[in-house]
Amino acid sequence: MALTISELARSGDVGVETVRFYQRKGLLHDPRPAATGGAKGQRHYGEEDVRRLRFIRSAKAAGFILDEIAELISLDHTGDRPRAREMAQVRLAALDREITQLEAARQSLRRLARECAGSDEGPCPILESFEDGAVCGGTGRKSCAA
Repeated sequence: MALTISELARSGDVGVETVRFYQRKGLLHDPRPAATGGAKGQRHYGEEDVRRLRFIRSAKAAGFILDEIAELISLDHTGDRPRAREMAQVRLAALDREITQLEAARQSLRRLARECAGSDEGPCPILESFEDGAVCGGTGRKSCAA
């Protein structure tokens, strides 16, 4: 299999610039131009590159940052299961916190939507709450992610 950079990008549902960015970060290798066939200087990618790009995309979808993904890639080669498990547990704890914050935001917005529907008089409670930073269960935080 010999893919161009645009074909590799398509296979991972990313843009060409994303592939190049991952190469600069060391997450994907930057292949040498093909010696024969294709346009002069055109680089070719293989099945391993497709797998690596899918790995990166899956890890990003799970919430890992690029530095963590680089570590996961290196762990894949060393077989350090305890470290991989530790990273997964840390990520799970972070996801649990995010879910809690999102649930608080949802509750606040539901309450505000009910208040807004209850009356057409005065300022909109939704807009007032955003201005006051009173979303997220009345914590006064500007963001539920804080």
